Parts: sequence; C-alpha cells; structure tokens
Amino acid sequence: MFIARIAVILLSALAFAPSEAAAQPGLLRKTDTSVRKALGRGDTSFRVIVRAPAACRATIRQSLNAHGDTILGENTAIGSLTTIVHASDVSALDSNSCVLSVSDDAILATHAGPTGGGGGTAVASALRETLGLPVTATGAGVGIGIIDSGIVSNNDFAGRIVGFYNFLNGGSAYALAGDDYGHGTHVAGLAAGSGALSSGQYQGVAPGAKLIGMVALDRNGQGRTSDVINAITFATVNKQALGIDVLNLSLGHPIYESAATDPLVQAVELAVRAGIVVIASAGNFGINQQTGLSGYGGITSPGNAPSAITVGAFNTNGTIGRGDDVVAPYSSRGPSWYDGYAKPDLVAPGHRLVADTARTTTLYKNYTSLRLNSDYLKLSGTSMAAAVTSGVAALVIQANRAANGYPAHPSLTPNAVKAILEFSAFRMKDSAGVELDHLTQGVGALNAAGAITLAAAINTAAPVGSWWLMNGVNYSTTIGGSTIGWAQQIVWGDQIVWGDNIVSANQIVWGDQIVWGDQIVWGDQIVWGDQIVWGDQIVWGDQIVWGDNLVNYWTDVTQIVWGDIYSSGTVLSNSDVWAALTFP
Repeated sequence: MFIARIAVILLSALAFAPSEAAAQPGLLRKTDTSVRKALGRGDTSFRVIVRAPAACRATIRQSLNAHGDTILGENTAIGSLTTIVHASDVSALDSNSCVLSVSDDAILATHAGPTGGGGGTAVASALRETLGLPVTATGAGVGIGIIDSGIVSNNDFAGRIVGFYNFLNGGSAYALAGDDYGHGTHVAGLAAGSGALSSGQYQGVAPGAKLIGMVALDRNGQGRTSDVINAITFATVNKQALGIDVLNLSLGHPIYESAATDPLVQAVELAVRAGIVVIASAGNFGINQQTGLSGYGGITSPGNAPSAITVGAFNTNGTIGRGDDVVAPYSSRGPSWYDGYAKPDLVAPGHRLVADTARTTTLYKNYTSLRLNSDYLKLSGTSMAAAVTSGVAALVIQANRAANGYPAHPSLTPNAVKAILEFSAFRMKDSAGVELDHLTQGVGALNAAGAITLAAAINTAAPVGSWWLMNGVNYSTTIGGSTIGWAQQIVWGDQIVWGDNIVSANQIVWGDQIVWGDQIVWGDQIVWGDQIVWGDQIVWGDQIVWGDNLVNYWTDVTQIVWGDIYSSGTVLSNSDVWAALTFP
C-alpha cells in the first residue's frame, strides 16, 4: 500500500506539475543553469541526468515512459537516470519532492590541443628532470585509470595496459585498446609512457605504472557527461579487481550547478571515498582569446569536486630550473562557480609537452604542426598538466608503499596524497617577483621530488592524533642547482592548513573519512596573507567581482570575469567583492 501510494504521488507530480514553470526557468530550483537557459530559449526537448533515491527511480522511469520520454540508462552508484525529456516534464521533475536534481547531460571536451598553445619548442626529457625524479621512481605496481578517448597499444605501453573498456553511448563492453582521437594516448604517455619508441627521450612520469583505459570521448574529443560518470563509477566498483589507484580526468564542461548536486562531481567524490586518487584538469579558460585579458572563474566540472586534485598548467620554458616557470595564460583560474572553492589545487608542467600518438588519430591527421614524428605529438593544456600529476601521484603511492611494507601497512588515502602534493609544492611569482594568488596557482607548482620524499617518510599505520613521520624531512628541494622551499600549505575547499599541521596524523584520517583540520579555520574567516576575507562577503585581491558585474564568455553557458570590472562607471580595485555565485 505504501509503495503504491508513493507511485500515485509521483505519477501525479509528473503529470500535473504546472507547465508555466517551463516558461519561467527562474522558478526551477533543482534544475541546473544549462537546462534553465535552454528552456528560456524555447527548446522543446532535453537530454538530462535526473538524480533520485532508489525507491523513487522505478516510478519516475514509469512516468517518463508514459509521457513519451526516452530513458537512456540508469546509474545506481550515484542514483541517476539519463533521459531525453520534453520541456513540460523538466518542470514536473523539478517540482517532484523525490527528485534531487535535474542536470544537463552536457557534452564534455578535452583540455588540450591547438587552443592550448601547441606550437614552439617542445619539452622532452627535461620533464622528468624538472620534476627532480630519480631513475628508481617508476610507479611500478600502481594502476592509473585514463578516462579519455582511449589508448593506442604501442611499445611505450607494452604489457602495461591491463584493462580497456568502452563507455561511449552508455556501453561498458570490453574492447581492444585503441584511440580514434589521440588525446587519451597522449595523456597516457605523459603519465606512464616508457619512452621505448624514443630510446627513453620522451619517457613519461611513471613509466612502470599499469594503465586501465576507459573510452568516454569520441573521435572528435567530445563525450557525454553520463558516459564519463559511467566510466568513473565502473572504475570505483572495480577498483580492487583492476588495481586502480589513480584516475585521470583531462576533460570537463562548464559548471552549471553547485558541486553538491553536480552528478559528475558526485561520481568523483564516490571514487575518492572508495580510495581512488582523482586528478582533474582545471580547464583552458584563463585568458580571453579576443582581448588577451586574464580571467577568473574558469574552472570546469569536475574540477570543482572538493576531493579531486584540480590541476592548472605552467610553462617550464624548456628548462630544468624552476626559476623561469610561469603559469600558462590559458590555465583556468578559480574560484569555482556556485561554491566558491579555492581551485585549482596546484599547477603542473603542461605546456608544449611531447608524448605518444598514432597516425590513425584525428589529432595526428588534422594538426600537422603538432607532430614531432609519427610516434609523438606536442600538446599544451591543463589536460597535460593533469596527466603529469597523475604520474606523480603514482610515484608518491609507490614510494610510501615501499617505505611502509605495503600491504602490511595501509596505502595512502587520496586525501593524504592531495595533502602531500600541496604541502611540498613551490610557490610561484610573476615577472615582477610578486607571489601569485591562490586562485591562479593553487598552493603552487608541482614538486614531484619533494612529494616522493615526504611520502616515503609517512607512517600510514600511525594512530590518529600522533606524529606520523618516521624520519625528519627537510622542507626544501634542490632542482637544477637551486634549493627551493616548500609551500607548506594545504587548501581544501574554502579552508587552509598552515605549517607543521600536515605532519600530525590528526589532520588526515586514514579510511573513508575526510578530515582537513577544521579547527585550523581562523574563527569564521579565512585569511590568505592580508588580502582575502571569507564570510558573508569574499574579497579575492583586486581583480575579481561577482554578482551583477559579470561578463559573458561561454555564450549561454557560464561566465568569467576578465580584467578590470566596472560598477556604475567606476573601476573596482582593492574592494572588489564576490557577492553571489548563484544565478537567479
């Protein structure tokens, strides 16, 4: 009787919800910005992801089918249905008390390629050197999942592609390794290519790591959010069987809703809770291509996932030394829309990097200027930076396991890996010697050598509340003859932990919990140096304004603030205020 009553209520909600809401998208409260704007344009059908509890989904499915809508798939891990619905049914779903959110099944794209500045001098073997990597750091025994366009099977990956699956159009069938677009192969090469095809010159960061390929992007480098979610949840469920320790997501779409309802973010958070380190590219929307002005607020989803390690890109200028490193202009700056998370988490080499390709791929065939030879391609973007970071995460896990006698002692949790990468990073400065803000560089530039050193010193069996270092660690790293101090900071969402707090196990909980030392918050505010105040209003230095003073960049999608912002004819500077991140 009770189930039947629920069914009647839900059927009624879908059948009789007021159609006026479709004409007034502002009345919709559970529907994301992209769908609401499409309703405002007068679109009549939508491909959406509907999240609802398990007890409701069968009834919702029945109601949608009765209305002539098309159910494309169900993901039980995040509790969602992917469906094509009519406009009137969007308002019905939004008003249904059992529905948690209605999200655009948006098209994602890679964060690499010609738009990322592919030309110029290539960075070859200097990649491992500028990261300070010893030859013994290989990532052996660690598994990296690549959700992308695929991986071409060649000698650089010989014997190390241990699983390959295709999720395009809702599928999850096993497939032979391959890559129609070429982006996934390049990402895999940066993360874990052996360099065999180049006599070691273009070796990846973790040349001994295992690779698990999951195809979710097509021959044009695009894919649906639901297919990426299916790949993430497949990796989560099969973590142990496939040996997935790190998951690389060099892709994204604009942020249309809070991380709390974003289905792609929910899939990422699920993976992290299962023990997978998730690396996401920040996006390539840091500069206005027409005006050349830098912009803030360009982080893409799933880079807004709190637990993801969101990575921007810097340019090494082809040198080993770190003194001339600069954040790439195209690298997306924070904060994240709606939630205001301080993203990216860090920046990594991502400019003009050389890695694997194949002559059959779209990138190789269509962009001759990016070719190094028939085996290697030169690409730029935060996609590349994320791939490099995924390789470093594998090295961090390997170093810690070796020091702890794994599996006798547990492996590092994803949050501990994130903390290690952030704490050991190098702070970056602009051309005038002024330290860059956290929204541009995160905590700083990736320092692989330092991260490995710190990881090898951590006792993962240390009880909560106790000191967790097995030996002393010098908080600096020497690269290219220069000794550079570490950032010694951790940024989590809208919070920051300073100094030695990281080396005490009471700040990071081993297991399913996420604890980033909430007690370190300064009252109800967080201060970054002397610039940023967090509370009802937020000031991020002197370059960004939110609220009514917004500039469109992605047409009908989302917004980025470029350069100087005017309010009532006055340039806002030191008092620029981030007033609101929600759309009406």
